[in-house]
Amino acid sequence: MSPGLLALAAALIGGYLLGSIPFGLILTKMAGLGDVRSIGSGNIGATNVLRTGNKKLAALTLLLDAFKGTAAVLMASELFGLHGALAAGVGAFLGHLFPVWLGFKGGKGVATYIGILLGLAPVMVLVFAVVWISIAYLSRYSSLSALVATLVIPVALWITGQPEISLVMAVLTLISWWKHKANIERLISGTEGKIGQKG
Repeated sequence: MSPGLLALAAALIGGYLLGSIPFGLILTKMAGLGDVRSIGSGNIGATNVLRTGNKKLAALTLLLDAFKGTAAVLMASELFGLHGALAAGVGAFLGHLFPVWLGFKGGKGVATYIGILLGLAPVMVLVFAVVWISIAYLSRYSSLSALVATLVIPVALWITGQPEISLVMAVLTLISWWKHKANIERLISGTEGKIGQKG
């Protein structure tokens, strides 16, 4: 039985609140590294946290940003079933990208995307990882790897008979691509920084 509109709204809002926790900002401030929004891209995600030079903090940011997506999906799934889980996943993703606490200026959502995927279709995280690693190995572009991986996931979900999850992840993919528009422009112009590249 599908949850009612009120339940879906609760899942969406609960997911948003979880997703809007800015772990990158919190962790860098706790570590005495200042405001991560004042360096690099001004982003609160793991990639920009890495620009502080603290790899462990960047890894922890990545894990926590993913975990909040997984937690939102799993909790809503227990309470409201698949449709509730999908609503919570969308909410968590939007919360990370547009956190109310930071003037709706958040991250690009790749880690949270993976976390949501882990909660909805765990095997697909392996597909994401294989695609990401393959493209990263061939191109040395982290952003391109994420863009291609998020493009493959909805197709893989559809092929494996998970249309509802596929459609929701396709929406998240479109939003993620929009958030990566500056990266796409740099990729086209050949000015995007490569993995391991200094400066």
